[in-house]
Amino acid sequence: MGDRRGDPAADDRPSSSGDAVPTGILRAFVEAIPTPTLVCDPETLTIRAANAPAADLLGHDRGTLTLMGLPDIGENDVTVSGESIAEVAAAAARLPGSDGADAPVERFEWNLRLGSPGLRVDGALHAATIAGDEWLVVGLSDATARVAAETERDAERRLVDALAETVPLALFRCTEEGTLARWNGRLAADSGYDPESLSGRALASLFDEETGGRVTDALSRVYREGETVSREARLLTRSGERVPYRLSVGPVTDGDRVVGAVGVGEDLTEASLREERLAVLTRVLRHNFRNDLNVVTGFTGRAIEAVDDPELTGQLERVVDTAERLLRLGETSRKVERLLSQRPSPRPVALAPAVDAALESLPPEIRERAAVDVDVPEGIAVSAVAYLPEAITELVDNAVRHNDADDPRVRISAAELPSESWVSLVVADDGPGIPPAERAVLTGEETPLDHASGLGLWYVNWIVTAGGGSLDIAESKAGGSRIELSLRAAEEPLPEDADLFDPDAAEDGA
Repeated sequence: MGDRRGDPAADDRPSSSGDAVPTGILRAFVEAIPTPTLVCDPETLTIRAANAPAADLLGHDRGTLTLMGLPDIGENDVTVSGESIAEVAAAAARLPGSDGADAPVERFEWNLRLGSPGLRVDGALHAATIAGDEWLVVGLSDATARVAAETERDAERRLVDALAETVPLALFRCTEEGTLARWNGRLAADSGYDPESLSGRALASLFDEETGGRVTDALSRVYREGETVSREARLLTRSGERVPYRLSVGPVTDGDRVVGAVGVGEDLTEASLREERLAVLTRVLRHNFRNDLNVVTGFTGRAIEAVDDPELTGQLERVVDTAERLLRLGETSRKVERLLSQRPSPRPVALAPAVDAALESLPPEIRERAAVDVDVPEGIAVSAVAYLPEAITELVDNAVRHNDADDPRVRISAAELPSESWVSLVVADDGPGIPPAERAVLTGEETPLDHASGLGLWYVNWIVTAGGGSLDIAESKAGGSRIELSLRAAEEPLPEDADLFDPDAAEDGA
């Protein structure tokens, strides 16, 4: 009798023992399974039955499959782990308890098709008794997409790990409980702990008792409010050293839920030492600078009174003017140092009171010399740092001081822009205008050979940009300078009785 294995209409086949086996029963068995399934002869691994999902997955009709052996369905017969399909099948056939419903399963991965597109399957092979005979049942599932995703994730993780080790900062990730889950070598080096001992350690426990609460508070805000938070604390190293440290921590989310935190840490030792030394240097220089210039102006003033030579008197008056300009430069440098060291945050500022405060703080000789027109409507509020009035004072002072007219005029005006999210504050004058070298501070075109002579515009620009605004210089209608401050409008309207600007707040914070 001929071999009828490829005949899907055959009702039975000769078994290896010569007994007739009902092939229809095997077909019924696999058809009842919704996932790709094959039934094989345990000795020859010949496929005796296959269901439709298996045919679709493997790309062969069921009749063709029953003409093949199990190893033949792939381009090679070696699993991903390096075992042959025959070895996996032999192991499954030898497993104890194979005649029960809970028979152990031999699992494997197999590249059935190489190249692109490839086909990777997850396989599960176990022995089963069907119609009184032993068979090998093979369950298959398409693993191609999963493997591709895992490969891509592995590649991305290797890239992230490489970047993390390249960045000269400590990088880390925390679980929902605030314990370290991943970190780079910099965090281990900064803390002095072996990488293994950092696993599962609470981030806050790496900092001393006095400042560790800041880290706990930062994590709480990240988990509770989903915010990114920065804090400075003292890292307590394994050797007991306390290191000034800055942390920035942000949320890791899954949908609307915060499931962890990522952060960056920076050793501030060198920065702290540098800031301390610069602060000492600045204080000493500024003190001596101011005292010595006061001596110069004092003695020069007495010399002016004692001489009758008009030419010499003019030269001495120029010395006094230069000394006073240097004194103003020193005072501006003090304000700049205060602004940069405090790094103030924007807050709502009522614009009209801020302009009033700015004009009140002008030197008496400047107020008396010029006519200042103000057109700033009440009720306009902007988002700015507390030093905004000082910026306005600086602009008006410069406009008057550098104007040679007998009656200098300055106009301050403000208006809400149509976008409703910005406010324009303009200081215009009828003076000679701002030289190109002074304007260059805003464009980055300043060079060592053609540079600004003072810090005034720098200071104004830094105050405005610290609040998220910008500064623009143009020519006024009167031929002088027109400086426009574009300021962000406050997000919330001001109550009618609100006093959101305290002219002393900036100085109190210094």
